[in-house]
Amino acid sequence: MSEIRGNDAFLKTLRVALVHDWLTGMRGGEKCLEVFCEIFPQADIYTLFHFPGTVSPTIERHPIHTTWVQHLPFLATKYRNYLPLFPLALEGLSFKGYDLVLSSSHCVAKAARAPSPAKHISYVFTPIRYVWDMYDIYFGRESKAGRLPKLLMPLIAPLFRKWDVRTCRRVDHFLADSDHVRKRIRRYYQREAEVIPVPVDTGQFSLAAGPRDYYLMVTALAPYKRVDLAVRAFNRLGIPLIIVGKGPMRERLQEESKENITWFGWAEPEQLKRLYGECRALIFPGEEDAGITPLEAQASGRPVVAYGLGGVLETVVPLADFQSGRKDFFSGVFFNVQTEDALMEAVRSLEKHLHLIQPEKLQAFARTFDREVFKRKIIETLIAKMKT
Repeated sequence: MSEIRGNDAFLKTLRVALVHDWLTGMRGGEKCLEVFCEIFPQADIYTLFHFPGTVSPTIERHPIHTTWVQHLPFLATKYRNYLPLFPLALEGLSFKGYDLVLSSSHCVAKAARAPSPAKHISYVFTPIRYVWDMYDIYFGRESKAGRLPKLLMPLIAPLFRKWDVRTCRRVDHFLADSDHVRKRIRRYYQREAEVIPVPVDTGQFSLAAGPRDYYLMVTALAPYKRVDLAVRAFNRLGIPLIIVGKGPMRERLQEESKENITWFGWAEPEQLKRLYGECRALIFPGEEDAGITPLEAQASGRPVVAYGLGGVLETVVPLADFQSGRKDFFSGVFFNVQTEDALMEAVRSLEKHLHLIQPEKLQAFARTFDREVFKRKIIETLIAKMKT
């Protein structure tokens, strides 16, 4: 853990509220929150709801304040159905007495209202994907949302968007986890943001002796992750695929899977380290805002097969750059349309070039996104923003 030294020490004097949408597991957003907790060990955490024991001890040891959403029925399995209520719940939180409100947001946390003269700095993973870019995936005709959400969301979504835009004025400084998200913030909010890429704990991963015969996915089983696309493609390829993750889509997708696809829950750290190190490549078929798992794969010396849109363009070195001489290594193959055929062709292309992978260079590239790099940049940025 980095120590706050010298000029950084003034951060310790701040009364800080950390605001996060919800706490239900340790995914990319929670890994960022964990770093914020280390920087501000005395901070309070505010969140819509919290499932105790689902996040790291570093987060759990902080005082965690929830809203009335915490007590709604069937929350554990149906919380996304309560999406229209989230703005109302967030508006009920008070941050009186704090010097800094630091939100980490992919939904409503960025709308936290910091009382003057406190500052609100928001680290944004994406403007609300449920009502902006990925509305159709979650609530469109082909989505798996229930009948009631599909009926209500066409009425609610325009109001939600207006609220989202209006409340962006509550943020003094925006931070974005990728240039892809920075552009979204400019498009929807007409605000500028500073990019600080997501953190990866590269020290948890290491190079293995060599790849085995399986491909790997490590993902939440949410619609926009496009696990369905990977399942259909690997059903046809017949190549072993291991899927590590939990989510509401698992039962249906597992029923569609053939015998070459193996399903895990969330793997233990040592098991995940082994799975990364011995896979042929990580499969990443969704459009992601940033994406930590491609960097975890590269920290293990393994390449990525990814849909070529979003933050992955900033975290994976494509085969085309290596072939053109722009780079002296490559760490992945992109496919440009989200179809089974395109994903299958990308896998076949990687197989042809797998012997050219240089694991040490992939690992060195991943280390430029290391957790300690992120932490140092966040500290430096917070100091600069709080002193202006």
